[in-house]
Amino acid sequence: MKTDSLFYRIFHNVPGLFFELIGQPSRQGYKFKSIEVKQTAFRIDGVFLPPEDAPDSTVFFVEVQFQEDELIYHRLFAELFVFLQQNPQYTHWQAVVIFPSKSLEPEDVGLYSLLLESSQVQRFYLNELEQMQPFSVAIGLMQLIVASKKRTPARAKQLLEQVEQQSLPFPKAIFLELIETTMVYKFPLLSRQEIAEMLGLAESVKHTRVYQEGLEQGRENEGQQLVLKQLSRKVGKLPPKLESQIKALPLEGLEELAEALLDFSTLDDLSAWLHDHEPGQ
Repeated sequence: MKTDSLFYRIFHNVPGLFFELIGQPSRQGYKFKSIEVKQTAFRIDGVFLPPEDAPDSTVFFVEVQFQEDELIYHRLFAELFVFLQQNPQYTHWQAVVIFPSKSLEPEDVGLYSLLLESSQVQRFYLNELEQMQPFSVAIGLMQLIVASKKRTPARAKQLLEQVEQQSLPFPKAIFLELIETTMVYKFPLLSRQEIAEMLGLAESVKHTRVYQEGLEQGRENEGQQLVLKQLSRKVGKLPPKLESQIKALPLEGLEELAEALLDFSTLDDLSAWLHDHEPGQ
């Protein structure tokens, strides 16, 4: 899984983490999605759209940049303003750009200096988040993503303890899944059982409130509904046959599909993925 896909999955599953990261109150009804800009080759991977009846119709654009790209701001603002021209119903906008460190930001930003210095654009350098206080789960998860492999296990354990002790505005079981997914991304050669042992969860997890919440919610049913909803937004109404195939997927398959669908644009993409992941393939 690429780092930007990991961020987009986090923001899709728990939109409140994005608003916590940028220091704004959580906004109800906002949906995170990838959008094709009509009649162009543009595809905006991260957009938070407000509900249709929202009095404040601010649209948030998110760019996660973990590779060097001197043209990132050319692309970002071109996509952003074409989208706004095609969607005049949105009266306010804000852009958030996330870099692992300032060293990956282009040196020459003079063409866009006024925009970058305005209150409508926020830039985050994840290696600088360590000094941010007080603790927030959003910042804690971002720190985990960019932590060195040597420091990651201890950082993950600390984050789990802090989450367990706090009252969160979303189910803790979902956040536990995000921590686990981040660990799988950082240690791709380890099994989930080995990761659980690394975090000290192998014996104790069944006795935690987080695990009990996960049982009550029925993670597999919840995962199905989340993936089906996201696919409908990405590729349109699903034929009954494809929906049945998705519902037949085990939890691990649903997790893989949740990652893969970020790159889908048509029903053919979904059909091809399901064909490649049929039993025996």
